[in-house]
Amino acid sequence: MFNESKCETVVLKAMRIITRRGGIIRTSDAIRAGIHPRTLYFLRDTGVLERLSRGLYRLADLPALSEPDLVTVAARIPRAVICLFSALSFHDLTTQIPHWVYIALEKGAETPRIDYPPIKVHRFSKNAFSLGHERQSIDGVEVRIYNPEKTLADCFKFRNRIGIDVALEAIKLYKERGSSKWDDVLKYARVCRIENVIRPYLEAIL
Repeated sequence: MFNESKCETVVLKAMRIITRRGGIIRTSDAIRAGIHPRTLYFLRDTGVLERLSRGLYRLADLPALSEPDLVTVAARIPRAVICLFSALSFHDLTTQIPHWVYIALEKGAETPRIDYPPIKVHRFSKNAFSLGHERQSIDGVEVRIYNPEKTLADCFKFRNRIGIDVALEAIKLYKERGSSKWDDVLKYARVCRIENVIRPYLEAIL
């Protein structure tokens, strides 16, 4: 067991490490950074850290997260890209509330294990996965998310899973913005091999 002085030093060092990482840390990253699991669990049990998900902790005195589910998924699965319903919601292109966090992974990638929040995994080809995503800083955490134009193309690609009504509503809301990049939508549609599917809908609404 630590004596009181050594315990205080170890705890302060751990808190400095976590603070430098934006106040959020995974257990594996904490251990690699030199934080002993015993110290991590002490901070959790004393209320200094709050558990966001299995193996993911955050300093409890930070302001409430604006997008806790997206932040948690981005921290737990950094290779994932937020897509479909979740990307629509982030970009204000749907009136529906996602019940899962929708993520894209490249085909062949290992399926992540995460207890919370619930996720839906969609597999993308290499080209479709790598194009059209942007990096958003949400609550100090970098979140990879597809831009609005790529998201529209993806919604038509997966229309049988999410519903064509969702894709059509997204196009309508996107048009109402007034500064739409329809050429980019078609560019991503070609990558997703659904240009012939989406083009009639675009011609009808424009």
